[in-house]
This record gives sequence, C-alpha cells and structure tokens, in this order.
Amino acid sequence: MKRKLIALAADRKAALDAAEVALNTGNQEEYKSQMEKAANILTEINQIKDLIAEQELQVLTSQPSAAEANDMMSERGNDLKKGRAIALTNTEVFRALRNAVTITGTLVQPTGTGTEIHDNQPAISSLLDMVHVEDMTGLSGWEEPYVISEFDGTVADPVAKSGTARTPSTDPTFGIAQIVPMEITTTSFVDRNIEKLSPARYYEKVLQMALRALRRKAVNLIVNGAVDGTKTSYGIKTAVNKAGASIIVTDTYTAIDENTLDELYFALGPDTEFTGEAVLQLRKADLKAFGQLRGTNEKQRLFNITKQGNGNRGVIADGGVQIPYVIVPDLVAGDLIYGNPLNYMLGLFGGYEIRVDESAKAIERMHTILGDVMLGGNVVEHQGFVYHHV
Repeated sequence: MKRKLIALAADRKAALDAAEVALNTGNQEEYKSQMEKAANILTEINQIKDLIAEQELQVLTSQPSAAEANDMMSERGNDLKKGRAIALTNTEVFRALRNAVTITGTLVQPTGTGTEIHDNQPAISSLLDMVHVEDMTGLSGWEEPYVISEFDGTVADPVAKSGTARTPSTDPTFGIAQIVPMEITTTSFVDRNIEKLSPARYYEKVLQMALRALRRKAVNLIVNGAVDGTKTSYGIKTAVNKAGASIIVTDTYTAIDENTLDELYFALGPDTEFTGEAVLQLRKADLKAFGQLRGTNEKQRLFNITKQGNGNRGVIADGGVQIPYVIVPDLVAGDLIYGNPLNYMLGLFGGYEIRVDESAKAIERMHTILGDVMLGGNVVEHQGFVYHHV
C-alpha cells in the first residue's frame, strides 16, 4: 500500500504538470482531462490512506495475551543477557512512537533478591504523540505533494472580450515535501544490578529505557531535523520542499511581551480564516516568561496558564482566546513554534535494534543500552507552522 501511494503521488504530480502545460498553451480540453485525472488519483490516494489509518488503528489497539507477552519478554530478556541484539518489529516501534506500548500480564518476579532498578525518568515531550506518524518500512523515501496556491479568477467585460481569448487564470502551484530516512542511534545507561532481575523484568527495563531514548531523539528530530553529509531529514524549524523553498512562516522578535501571542495567532493560516487545532511549542523557561507578564496592576497576570495531564501540556488563556501549548525542551531559548502538529509527518523506516554492551562503562559498573532505527520527517502543509525566534 505504501509503495502504491508513492506511485499514485508521482502519477498525480505528472497529471498536474501536464495540466499546467495545457493551460499555458490554451489547450482547454487537455487541461480538463488532466485535472480530472489528477482528481481521480487524489480520490484513490485518500481511499488508501483511510484504509491504512484503519489498519494502524488495529495495530495500536491490539495487544498480545498475558501468556504470549510473558513468553516473549523472557525469550528476549535471555537474548539480551547473552549479549545478543533483539529487533523490535516496525509494529512495536510504531506503537512506541505513538506512546501506546504496554506490557500485559503479570511480570515474573526476581528470584533471591529484592532489587529494583531505579532510573531518572523526566517527562518526554508530548509533541511526539501529536504529530502524524507513518509506517514507511521498506521504502527508500517518501514524497508528499501539497498545494501552495490555487487558481485565481479574472474579471472582464463580456462584450469587449467576445470572440477573443480570455486572460488565463493564475496558475496553481504545488510543492513536494521529501521525507528521507536517517539512522537514529540511542544510548542509555543502567546499573549492572539489572542482571539480578529475572529475564522478563530485565527485558522490561531495557525496553523501557531504549524506547524512552528513542522518543527523546524523535522529538529532537521533529523540531530541529538532522543533517549528515548531503542527506537531510527536516524538522519544523528547517522544513523546505524539494525545490528548496521554505514550507513554514518564519519571523523574528526581540522578547516575549503582551503582543507575542497575537503575532503568532494571526500569522498562522490564510487571510480568510483562523487555523484550528494549532498548538504552541515552547521551552519551559519561555512559558514562565508568558506567566510573568503583568499589566498596569502589577499583581494581575496578563495570561492565565493551566497545565493538563502530566504537566507537559496545557492552555494559555489570552482573554477569550485559548491557546494550547506543549513544552519541548529540545527548542532553543526564545524559539516559539505555532501550528497543527499533524502538519508534520514522521516516517518510520523499519524496526528498532536494541543491544546491551557491558564493556563501555565497565569501570563504572554500568551497562550501556544501545539502539538503532531509521526515522525521517518533514512538514507536509504549506505554511503549516509559524516559527517565531529571537
């Protein structure tokens, strides 16, 4: 299905290119034919996307039985203890990226020890749970076409124009957002006392730390992107299309003040409407700066901030406007991103290999948990975000 989507996207682009040529040469019949072809392809693309979405929903909601989960955990735990690498399937990684991984059943208890391995687990940004995640396993890349501008009509005197060619409408323009895989490596450390746990508990702890490392890396990729040589995976801040043009709106400001939210709120989307489902991405320190703003009454806050869930998300109330926010520590101080997170597409290009190395930090009595996976992403909506920075 994924390969078919790529082929259909290429066919649709070819039809739109042919329609543009026909329009410029005044061949209305060919233009209409190619536009009809493009519309039919788009319908087929949307049908396949709907099917994939339903399949992914089943993947997210289906879980192994308690006995199956326990057997799998014990087997993988033994492999890790023996120094072998384990490979999470693309389905398991997809669940992890969507924050939908749960260990079902009763865990096997440690034998002969009451040891519990504790590690510092600060909250990971909820941004990863809000973006669009696509399983692109087996593909070498992905191209997502999007509309930059639509047709524009012209006005003329019908009598004066009778029998003459009409002035062509402004041509529509299209862009292509490229998504290419990049190797993402993750590293975590845990005390060697982890070996005292049963195989199932050992696997649970290693998996937990490896997936948290993966989610942290993925959040960084979403906002900042990654570059290695000539290959680039785009973050929201760096998003450009295949032609090299920016996909987002970028502007600068000097400091957070009473007008900053207005500038973001009104800069997003077309002039005809406000864009719904937009979320403000910012650092905790910058959220604090909004909370410290005062009006003429020095005790009266200009903005009311209400946290939600685990405290990583919440709402900033600016008068009658409610602006959802999510804290993203991977941003630079002063960075503000506003837009619908679903306008960013994160591609998963395969499984996640995990292994445990006992030598790297042996002198510190630590084990190193190493992971490797292929991820890539880009913004897929024209001006889908406003990037406001100092």
